[in-house]
Amino acid sequence: MTNFSDERLRQQDPGIVFGKEMAASYDKGNAVFAPLRDALNFLVRTILSELPSDAKILCVGVGTGSEVIDFAQTFPQWRFTLVEPAAPMLNICRQKVEDFGITSRCTFHEGYLDSLPGTDTFDAATCLFVSHFLLQPEERCNFFHQIAVRLRSDGYLINADLAYDRSASTYAAVLDIWLRIMASAGMPIETVRAKISNAYERDVAVLPPSEVATIIASGGFDAPVLFFQNLLMHAWYAKRGSIN
Repeated sequence: MTNFSDERLRQQDPGIVFGKEMAASYDKGNAVFAPLRDALNFLVRTILSELPSDAKILCVGVGTGSEVIDFAQTFPQWRFTLVEPAAPMLNICRQKVEDFGITSRCTFHEGYLDSLPGTDTFDAATCLFVSHFLLQPEERCNFFHQIAVRLRSDGYLINADLAYDRSASTYAAVLDIWLRIMASAGMPIETVRAKISNAYERDVAVLPPSEVATIIASGGFDAPVLFFQNLLMHAWYAKRGSIN
């Protein structure tokens, strides 16, 4: 199988997409979604609460590392491997981790999964709002496969993506609320509507939740459980299954 280093992602250089300016404003721009992310993180902590006290967690596409800070405070012996191809984002993550005094518990990997040394087997992996950037189902399946092979036999995947059945009669209403939340950060609603509508057609694979679940399972996981839904945000947990 191919992996997270697939050609389309490499052509969309994360160092350009998430350059210094974008990285510096990333957390501020997403602050309007903090109540939703807090609810998601609360549920993730609950789902993973029975992991070993010294669990090893793989964070794929960790970005600026907000969820790592959250999890590290609740589980003081967890250790994290943080994978992020965009250097400006990872630099901010490093600074956050240092500020919170958890650097000794973190391993940083600037790059994709294929270049991550394969010496560790992880108790769980988090992948929050990453896989929807893979536009082809086969790419997405292969991506989850690369995560699965790095987990122990009953390891957990926590995956969150933007997902919805865009053919549903309710989609326009849900999208409108979503766009108004984004506009509350200060951008004119007309600008938000134009940018996001184009992005969801061209750059983000917003699929029906059932299709995302099928893709996750085909990557090497047992039937995913949808445990969170809020507007376009959906999140699943799944245990590693049999891998061919």
